[in-house]
Amino acid sequence: MGQIPYKRTLKLMGSRFDITVVVNDSIQASKYIDTAVAEISRIEKLISSWDASSRTSAINKNAGIVPVKVDRELFELIERSIGISKLTDGAFDISYASMDRIWKFDGSMTIMPSAKEITASVSKVGYHNIILDSENNSVFLKLKGMKIGFGAIGKGYAADKAKTLLISKGVSSGIINASGDMNTWGKQPNGEDWKVAITNPLNKEKAFALLPINTGAVVTSGNYEKYVKFNGKRYTHIIDPRTGYPSSGMISVTVFAPKAELADALATSVFVMGKEVGLDRINQLPNIECIIIDDMGNISTSTNIEIDKL
Repeated sequence: MGQIPYKRTLKLMGSRFDITVVVNDSIQASKYIDTAVAEISRIEKLISSWDASSRTSAINKNAGIVPVKVDRELFELIERSIGISKLTDGAFDISYASMDRIWKFDGSMTIMPSAKEITASVSKVGYHNIILDSENNSVFLKLKGMKIGFGAIGKGYAADKAKTLLISKGVSSGIINASGDMNTWGKQPNGEDWKVAITNPLNKEKAFALLPINTGAVVTSGNYEKYVKFNGKRYTHIIDPRTGYPSSGMISVTVFAPKAELADALATSVFVMGKEVGLDRINQLPNIECIIIDDMGNISTSTNIEIDKL
């Protein structure tokens, strides 16, 4: 009997996860998927800011008071997050969790917040105020009321960890799809690369391209569902942590990268940086590609991407 894909869909980290493994039988598949689920749940406990007993919550509670000792895994995730902040000039920032939620995207907003309110909303945000002590594995947030959160990187990190674990257990091929964050390895049972369809959000029924992904991740950040309009301008739910203003001008950013953690963080960053700056930054990074759809439906891509137009 040849290998076949087995898939399970479940809710983890507050999101839909589809875990697919290509193996010989369903009993084996079930065990492997259980292993992946246990790993994702472990990471959720580690990074959750909702769980009062997590180390992330301890860091946030002690902001402006004392450094908090954490295990090496969390320390290194925070360290890499700060690296991405530097790479994106602060467009990605895990201290975005300190932001006051003054923008509402549920239809309840009738007037735009004032410039003063918007500036005040990001007064506690700033990755340079996250102080890391590598010798003690401690993390200190300088400002009282400051918080970190892994909303823009956590699902990707969990998917990477689950994938690495499954590969180490001998699963030669599979997909972890964390609500649209796709992480693949190996090939389909017929020997072909896994393919991802890129849809144009302005016409959801139609995918405009199919792209092969081999041992990598693809993440799409989209805002076509959540936005508000003031004076004819559309403001989206992805907010620039540097200014407090929502991003505008784009409706979807898809990033291809070797790891989902990086693809996750960069997709959000490109949204915030805007089309020109975002593409320019992506073009300087090795093994990373990007597709952007702006709010007029125009498609722009990074220089080295190969698209099979449908």
